[in-house]
Amino acid sequence: MRLKKIKLFITNWLKEYALQNQIKNLVIGVSGGIDSSLTSTLCAETELKTIVISMPIHQKKNEIDNATTHMNWLRKHYKNIQCETIDLSNTFEMYKKVIPIKFHSELSLANTKARLRMMTLYQIASKVNGLVVGTGNKIEDFGIGFFTKYGDGGVDISPIADLTKSEVKKLATFCGIQNCILNATYTDGLWEDGRSDEEQIGATYKELEWAMNYKKGDKITKRKKEVLNIYNKLHQQNKHKITPIPVCNIPKVLKN
Repeated sequence: MRLKKIKLFITNWLKEYALQNQIKNLVIGVSGGIDSSLTSTLCAETELKTIVISMPIHQKKNEIDNATTHMNWLRKHYKNIQCETIDLSNTFEMYKKVIPIKFHSELSLANTKARLRMMTLYQIASKVNGLVVGTGNKIEDFGIGFFTKYGDGGVDISPIADLTKSEVKKLATFCGIQNCILNATYTDGLWEDGRSDEEQIGATYKELEWAMNYKKGDKITKRKKEVLNIYNKLHQQNKHKITPIPVCNIPKVLKN
């Protein structure tokens, strides 16, 4: 990978898109994970005002610490950074009380956390005429749909969605992201038991990258066959998130 050129390419792409649309602010949520840390750094490189927001909801201490460490690092290295911490834990608890228990489920409440964060980012972006910047990578966004629809998937622009997780790590290392984040366990931070992404998925990101590039006819081991089945199942199951929303195109003859 030509890391320096990729970094410059993404940074210029972000800046050009913002300027073309008369946007002066980039708004991004940070979790303490590698994807949001890299993306917020690339945003800072544009020299546009970058508002970085940590939005804990009953978060594990190490996740909050990593997010804080990264925000402090950004402030130290860039002058165009504004950092905010907005604790949404009480908001989430109030939401749970308002929604009847019969409509509660562990998964739907986990996704609610992501949607509350999305609403917060757009509240801020609307006030400052900013773009909400996405942090999803290629495996999550286009491979297995590992994101919350209208949660972390609700963004205006996606600068790292063409990078696999291993490519994200290489670029993050090149950009100087701290080791505590580079070496942290990958997690979406939506579960109070702290389960990792790979525990939820049943495969590592490296395995999923292989599956995404698998060509029919290649010889595979028993484990690779399992991974391929996991990848194909999730890709099919989450197509409603990966592909554009279906539109019912009514024939003109019916409208006349």
